Amino acid sequence: MKKVLPHRLSRRERQIMDILYRKGEAAVADVLEAIADPPSYSAIRAHLRILEDKGQVVHVESGNRYVYKPADTWTSVAKTALDHVVQSFFGGSVEMAVATLLNNQKNRPTDDELSRLEAMIKEAKAADADGTERGNE
Repeated sequence: MKKVLPHRLSRRERQIMDILYRKGEAAVADVLEAIADPPSYSAIRAHLRILEDKGQVVHVESGNRYVYKPADTWTSVAKTALDHVVQSFFGGSVEMAVATLLNNQKNRPTDDELSRLEAMIKEAKAADADGTERGNE
């Protein structure tokens, strides 16, 4: 079965995934305790089963309970989601996406962030110049 992309998850499924990424792993009761406006125990269990069917979580048996954890790292999921945003909203243009972020009036980058971005751009140019691969940290 093909993995369902994170942006295709329901609001409740995203809430559950956020909890799993924050905690690293959790049983149904742990998710129930951490979720805002919680549904029933059986509803959380059903959502976790659906997330497993969608390829988002895996489980291990721990005593008499299942413990769930994300199938992919947060970094991997974030890269997939960001790629989707760049493709969908900016026609694949990294420049347009970054320009939008830099011009965001609500969340402008700090001087320290801009300095780090400048260093990343220099590093990317140097990597391109000498033919080395980048972006796989």
